[in-house]
Amino acid sequence: MFITAIVLLILLIIYLLLLLPRRNHPGWEAFQPPVRFAHRGLHDAGAGRPENSMAAFRAAVEKGFGAELDIHLMADGNLAVVHDSDLSRVCGKKAFIEDLRAEDLKDYPLQGTEETIPLFGEVLDLFAGKTPLIVELKVERGNANALTDAAMAALEGWNGTYCVESFHPGALLRLKNKYPRVIRGQLSQNFLKGSEVNGLSLPVRFMLTNLLTTVFTRPDFIAYNWKDRGNVSLRLMKRLYGVHEAAWTVRDRETMGALEKEGVPCIFEQFVP
Repeated sequence: MFITAIVLLILLIIYLLLLLPRRNHPGWEAFQPPVRFAHRGLHDAGAGRPENSMAAFRAAVEKGFGAELDIHLMADGNLAVVHDSDLSRVCGKKAFIEDLRAEDLKDYPLQGTEETIPLFGEVLDLFAGKTPLIVELKVERGNANALTDAAMAALEGWNGTYCVESFHPGALLRLKNKYPRVIRGQLSQNFLKGSEVNGLSLPVRFMLTNLLTTVFTRPDFIAYNWKDRGNVSLRLMKRLYGVHEAAWTVRDRETMGALEKEGVPCIFEQFVP
């Protein structure tokens, strides 16, 4: 019985150590409420502002909102602002953004509008000196290091406020090792709800759900699906280590108000706060 208790205590200590984030990075105040972040811009395809379009980002800036956006590394080394690697959903054409070049983007209208996929540099120019950005790195085909390096090169010297997040721990590890000054965040959710999530194995889904790569990547904040924020690991990290939390994707004012009362910044869509 005594040995069992010792073993359980050791396992508990290991578990808690795996959840150890980086603490007290300066600059997080710029992302706290009352700042709000429009998910993929302030988009409304019916009004000609599809997700991750320049029109959606301009609308966010005009309303005084920050924005969350997604970037992919293209074949020519440019960064495209689009959520999906497969463009079938957002453009109605079967192609992968990693196979395209900047000059190809004019041929990929977004959601039946006249808007096309923007380059990251265009969005940075729009937000320079204005509201903050949450930049999500979309790792594909094992390109975590190359994508992270390209994003940091684009952001070097930019006149704006930003943090960087990713679901992929490899991108956070690159940020930790090569760009430690950057505020970095681990995206997550309950990956155990479905039988398959992008082909991830059960052990990987368990680790990502429970934030067990944290000790290696040392994120400054956890961006968790707000519907899953009862996760034990997230709650322990907040209570024991004071880790920052960001919430996605909020789709009503009541939820936003409750989260903001806790000091949690919100990534929102489908309404204008």
